[in-house]
Amino acid sequence: MIRRVLSVSRLPLFFTVVALIALFSFTGRRELVVHVYLLVLAAYALGTLVAEIRRRNPVAARSTLDLALRSRRPRREQLPDLERVGRELALASQTAADLHFRLRPRLRRIATQLLAARRGIELDANPAAARSALGEELWEIVRADRETPTRRHAKGLDPAKADRIVAALERL
Repeated sequence: MIRRVLSVSRLPLFFTVVALIALFSFTGRRELVVHVYLLVLAAYALGTLVAEIRRRNPVAARSTLDLALRSRRPRREQLPDLERVGRELALASQTAADLHFRLRPRLRRIATQLLAARRGIELDANPAAARSALGEELWEIVRADRETPTRRHAKGLDPAKADRIVAALERL
């Protein structure tokens, strides 16, 4: 117990010595020195109190918020691709150019891989079978001979159609 009191009182003793030196060095700023000294002592006391509470009660060291944040961190590493797709989808809903140049290449890659892996169909080599498997709406976006939109700022993909396209990909 005495050792604990001595170890805890070393730093405040040091702060007191520094404050006394500052009081004699800065005679015109005595009030400021006293305020800073009291603030430092209060911060030290608060830190010591928190450390003692955590030492005596380890469960208090892990709050519900800490646990919730800690459980979300690993999932955060997987989200950049999802966020990127979300941005591409949001942009594609705005303009036809974003649909064609941003979202379409990703949809083509996904459709190509899913058709090959699950149905044994090559998107560009067997367009009739791919069209049948994908459905008309998705096929119109991913087909190889799709022309670049002439009106680039025209309306892009509406949300209902986006839902149907995602559903068509999921059905593969």
